[in-house]
Amino acid sequence: MKNIFPTAMAVLVLTACGNKNTENKATDKEQSAATTNAPVETEKPNSDLKPAFAGQTRIAGVQTKTPYEGKMLTDKLDRPWGVASLPDGRLLVTEKGGTMRIVTASGEVSEKIKGLPEVNDSGQGGLLGVAIDPNFETNKMVYWTYSEKTKEGNLTAVAKGKLASDESKVENVVVIFRATPGHKSTLHYGSRILFDKQGNLIFSTGERSDKETRPQAQQLNSANGKILRITTDGKPASGNPFANTPNARPEIYSYGHRNVQGLAFHPVTGDLWENEFGPLGGDELNLIQPGKNYGWPIITYGMEYSGDKIGQHIGQKEGLEQPVYYWDPVLSPSGMAFYTGSELAEWNNNLFITGLSSTHIARLVIENNKVVGEERLLKDERQRFRDITQGKDGALYAVTDEGRLYRIGKK
Repeated sequence: MKNIFPTAMAVLVLTACGNKNTENKATDKEQSAATTNAPVETEKPNSDLKPAFAGQTRIAGVQTKTPYEGKMLTDKLDRPWGVASLPDGRLLVTEKGGTMRIVTASGEVSEKIKGLPEVNDSGQGGLLGVAIDPNFETNKMVYWTYSEKTKEGNLTAVAKGKLASDESKVENVVVIFRATPGHKSTLHYGSRILFDKQGNLIFSTGERSDKETRPQAQQLNSANGKILRITTDGKPASGNPFANTPNARPEIYSYGHRNVQGLAFHPVTGDLWENEFGPLGGDELNLIQPGKNYGWPIITYGMEYSGDKIGQHIGQKEGLEQPVYYWDPVLSPSGMAFYTGSELAEWNNNLFITGLSSTHIARLVIENNKVVGEERLLKDERQRFRDITQGKDGALYAVTDEGRLYRIGKK
């Protein structure tokens, strides 16, 4: 860590509560990528499979030119998992253990919001994604996904409830959907949730990880390994692609997914994008189209964690969708958000994805549905970044597994 970014490039100032600002430094390789457009990834891939097209992985590195800063607002959260912006500028945060918090723009954290159904927070389970009703200012409705223990096994569930006037609890909670069948595994639940323009809920599930459950990603009678679309009452949304397919779950929107923890609509096109975990390598960014099959576990650019090949060890097959972009080694992608703020105009319509084991936030420049540039943000913080959203003030807000909340905006 020898060279400081020249002033013509971005200067990232990281502010920890009570600590003075420190300049972010780049390695020689990272600085070279910023000036020569070399890919930011320099490590050897795990798989020997080749991409389907140029630019599908290891795209040229880019560098933000506008000075910006990442400021830690608090480190008092308890295993935060999801974050959503409230109309008044505060943030609603889910915590893995089964509670929610409200955090102000200055970092003040509320008491734990109670009244939610019991979650099974073993393994990768817990209280997961959260979405605010488009009419929240008048109805105070909140929707979330979580892992639930049932007699048939653990599963991903969707619930809704009204935030009480004193914001101490959620009232009139109703479970509106359960992603059956359940399974004993405590892995690969997904799950993010958001509203589409028609007022329906779109949410994601995982295929529960075990080799015995992987085929469910391809099975239309299972809700696992899917993106699903339902009404706020939990019914299949009108126009879903398999509504008239015999023996298919009518809630299914797309299938062939491994473990989806990122969903976002493009602010210009309105298209739905998602990211999902690959195994050892092969993390994916996909442009989602209704009714399409995204291939897992038939095709993948990753390997078993043991290093063994998966299935026929193929990355492409006719009739199965290719990822727009993939990572090998992994990003470990979780939450994501497109930027539409005014603070950093050069970030407009860029996609920001939180990385867990990679401990950074990936900024992707997308043009004509292709990734044309990649940058790594806040890498010096060495946090497992779990989710990200755009605040009402035009800045980005990200939470980490370690309990932190960051504000990322113009310096």
